[in-house]
Amino acid sequence: MDSSSRNQQEPGGDIYIFIRDFLEGTAPQSYAKVVCFRLTGVNMSFKHRMVDPLPGSGDFGRREEVYNRRVTWAESTAGTSVTHEPSGVRECSDESDDGIEVETDDSLLNDETRQPLSRKVSIPSSKINPYRLVISLRLVVLGFFFHYRIKNPVRDAYSLWLVAVTCEIWFAMSWILDQFPKWKPVNRKTYCDRLTLRYNRKDEPSELAAVDIVVTTVDPMKEPPLVTANTILSILAVDYPVEKISCYLSDDGASMLTFESLRETSEFARNWVPFCKKYDIEPRAPEWYFSQKIDYLQNKTHTSFVKDRRAMKREYEEFKVRINALVAKARKVPDDGWFMQDGTPWPGNNTYDHPGMIQVFLGQTGGLDNEGNELPRLVYVSREKRPGFPHHNKAGAMNAVVRVSGILTNGPFLLNLNCNHYINNSKALQEAMCFLMDQNYAESACFVQFPLSFNGIDEDDQYANRNTIFFDINLRGLDGVQGPIYIGTGCIFDRRAIYGYDAPLKPKHKKPGIFSMCFGSSRKEKYRSNNQSKTKNPDIDMEQPNAEDIQQGSKWDGYVNGKLELVSQMRLEEWFGQSYVFIDSTFPQEEGISPLISTESLLKEAIQVISCGYEDNTRWGHEIGWIYGSGSENFLTGLKMHSRGWRSIYCMPKRAAFKGSAPTNLSDRLNQVLHWAQGSIQILLSQHCPIWYGLGGRLKWLQRLAYINSTVYPLTAIPLTTYCALPAVCLFTGKFIFPSISLVASITFVGLCLSILATNILEMRWSRVGIDEWWRNEQFWVIGGVSAHLFAIFQGLIKALTNIDPSFHSTSSKDRGGFSELYMFRWTSLLIPPTTLLMINLIGLIAGISSFMESGHHAWSILFCKLFFASWVIIHLYPFLRGLMSHQNRMPTIVVIWSILLALIFSLLWVNINPFTIRVTGPTVEQCGINC
Repeated sequence: MDSSSRNQQEPGGDIYIFIRDFLEGTAPQSYAKVVCFRLTGVNMSFKHRMVDPLPGSGDFGRREEVYNRRVTWAESTAGTSVTHEPSGVRECSDESDDGIEVETDDSLLNDETRQPLSRKVSIPSSKINPYRLVISLRLVVLGFFFHYRIKNPVRDAYSLWLVAVTCEIWFAMSWILDQFPKWKPVNRKTYCDRLTLRYNRKDEPSELAAVDIVVTTVDPMKEPPLVTANTILSILAVDYPVEKISCYLSDDGASMLTFESLRETSEFARNWVPFCKKYDIEPRAPEWYFSQKIDYLQNKTHTSFVKDRRAMKREYEEFKVRINALVAKARKVPDDGWFMQDGTPWPGNNTYDHPGMIQVFLGQTGGLDNEGNELPRLVYVSREKRPGFPHHNKAGAMNAVVRVSGILTNGPFLLNLNCNHYINNSKALQEAMCFLMDQNYAESACFVQFPLSFNGIDEDDQYANRNTIFFDINLRGLDGVQGPIYIGTGCIFDRRAIYGYDAPLKPKHKKPGIFSMCFGSSRKEKYRSNNQSKTKNPDIDMEQPNAEDIQQGSKWDGYVNGKLELVSQMRLEEWFGQSYVFIDSTFPQEEGISPLISTESLLKEAIQVISCGYEDNTRWGHEIGWIYGSGSENFLTGLKMHSRGWRSIYCMPKRAAFKGSAPTNLSDRLNQVLHWAQGSIQILLSQHCPIWYGLGGRLKWLQRLAYINSTVYPLTAIPLTTYCALPAVCLFTGKFIFPSISLVASITFVGLCLSILATNILEMRWSRVGIDEWWRNEQFWVIGGVSAHLFAIFQGLIKALTNIDPSFHSTSSKDRGGFSELYMFRWTSLLIPPTTLLMINLIGLIAGISSFMESGHHAWSILFCKLFFASWVIIHLYPFLRGLMSHQNRMPTIVVIWSILLALIFSLLWVNINPFTIRVTGPTVEQCGINC
């Protein structure tokens, strides 16, 4: 793009700042009017910043005030290392990474306020020790199995045998990567009553930490505004001090429908929030509360509850009518675009070319409910977008809101939710604070991850939407290592980890040995301890200032006579951008913002940090914030934090913390899995591949195995698809992948099957996962592996080689009610591979039985193994077959695909292609002997 066109598209030409009058405490409680300041001709790009200096001082005065606050923080936290990049080899105790988990005798802690807020509950040894023993035995059995397989090739079908053994070796490696991170699973227990007693006493100012909650949405036509409204309402009614909650809605589509829906939601919240808190109802999303089929009078002693509930339900129905009316109106966009209530054109009429927008709907000083109580803050944010600037999808939107919230409220913790995941447990934030405010984890935990639950899933869960194995087994296993991976929603972060700080280190105190007690420390140990404190990081220009360095002046030579020189200022700007108000908020300090800055100045700064050019020449998306470079931005973000030495915590309260919606048909489910697999392939082919990323850092090796498994798992699609096709090939050709059945082979196969069965049974025993849930997961592992994962591999390779992003999308399903869409197909290319495998195995079964009836009973054992092998594939693909036989959504495409597949299969059978056997044209040794 040439310079002239770039100048025409420079961000910040027209910036709109929406300010509610009540933010200054002068407007009535109703929606009344909105004041709109239009800043024309103000260049908000990276090179031209807009900062309001302090009264009576120039721009340097503001910089000096920011720096003085940094020095104050440095003096108060001296001795704690918070450097950026992992440096070399560091001697640190395990407690520094995992939190100091000390077994405490309750008899010594009679004071409830001094007891820990949480504790780690290990799996009983009677359950976990047999599980570990069986895993070890399974490794031994695998060794014997592969020894037998390699030593006994199938001579008359060598290629077929080689393909099968290669697939089996990959399956074994994949199992090892998946199994060992689950070696030491743990449970956790929280004590919310102790948290309340310590930090939130009645009739006293709350000392709980503030939480900024971010809800992300893009397209209101695909993400219904009513669903987003329920999520917002559940946040505003959460059981947490009102002054400690701030809700930000990130609208990355700049939709006026979302804006108007949020305005309606803020008005309805004035009635809904006091109703929830008065009667302590659950859940606090009205759509799901009123749809519950339970006795709502249970445990409700208020005589007015029934009357108030009926009135509230009536108000909610009216609210739904207003929202649906907005949706119906938005379906037909006017030719000249949308206009606001004052006649001003809506700034976001062009989704890909619009200024940044901020609207404060509810605030601490003016957002009151109908009973006169304060409501949490509610802020609408839409970042600036201009052609020619990268936007980085959800990761870019999250980074923009992180900066806005850092300027406006600066809560030390941040919760991110998708627009379709509402708070199902009103005490979810208190559950998280039991870890984040516990002295055992406060300095080492980067985030608390909650499992996700879903509504609208049929009882059988045919397509494994609940992901029970992942949430109840895999993440609990990782919680015993370095913590669960970040799954993209339902996660509460510590801002320090978002801003790229390393986890604080604690010295490892070793008990002196007899030699050291007699002769003192060795020369090597003395040199190491001295060198650790004096060594400078050679990558000084890539580093962020830390407390110890500012105090000692060892690295930041710009600190002269109490002033910050230009070199130090530039280093801060290289990390966080040129907003000194935001830089001021990035260092650990008292929560909140400086009282010396006016509200109008804060909003101007907030507009600046969401401009599309703000991140240029900074570390946003590379070292701090949500990381760019993959469709799975959550994976990279969690990997960065764990590589810096942070640990995460998995919190599973009895009542699910968050609930969302899941795909209701197979094609949508496969496209969801495809999106995840594409992100993993992109990471595998990038510089952030966990195989080599962060080597020498603070990522534990079991945690690294888990990240590697999460990256390479789509590659299993190739051997899995091949292995599922082998039964049909064996039945067509009359060959088999195993030699003749012997006693040794039988013992090996039986031992392997028993070890697999025992591992799964014991795993279900300690995790309390049902056998039906385990089986559904196994079935969808095959369905997803031979479809979505297979396409993700080829798409990832094409994008890596040609920089072209081929996409396979299916439209979102319409609302048909109930579970009518569970087996409804949208015929996409994802469905072709499993359909092909299913058809050839069914025909192979028929061909095998026919061959058995013609050839007699002399080879019944081999034929039985072949039929069992083919039946194994068909049983795993049964949910797919069930959907295929459904009478819904019959389209001519089905007939076309089936016809093509059947024609190809019967052609192969007729020609009798057999590439896996060696064709011999002359006499064999058995016929003529050696002297033929």
